[in-house]
Amino acid sequence: MGNPVSLANTSLHEEPAVTLDAFLDQSNATAVRVEPDEDVRALFPFLDRLALIEVSFPAFRDGRGYSAARILREAGYKGELRAQGDVLVDQIPLMRRCGFDSFAPEHPVDPEVLKATLERYDQFYQGAADAAVPVWKRRHDPALA
Repeated sequence: MGNPVSLANTSLHEEPAVTLDAFLDQSNATAVRVEPDEDVRALFPFLDRLALIEVSFPAFRDGRGYSAARILREAGYKGELRAQGDVLVDQIPLMRRCGFDSFAPEHPVDPEVLKATLERYDQFYQGAADAAVPVWKRRHDPALA
């Protein structure tokens, strides 16, 4: 399934991420951390110079970070997008579909469990920020089958 998952310890960008408020007050940071209640659209004017946007997941059941990732990718952000915090291994495939390409989970992730989780499904029902063609579109368009 697509690109391999990068855990934060293998990230190419190791500059500490500053808070969104600190980033907006200074203009030289290339890494920013966004909390669930912050509006990522404030970053739109700066997307071309950000190397890392870290989205906080304080609790696995808080899904606002998924929306933040999709908004950023649809706005054209090409840099590293990291999910950080209470990230569960079974959420990583869904996070990848929303645009995350690196992960910094609070708890260790077993590489074999992660591999099995990523390989579990190869077709999806809905469109997302990734390039996967939804199964319903494949069904109705023989050229996509």
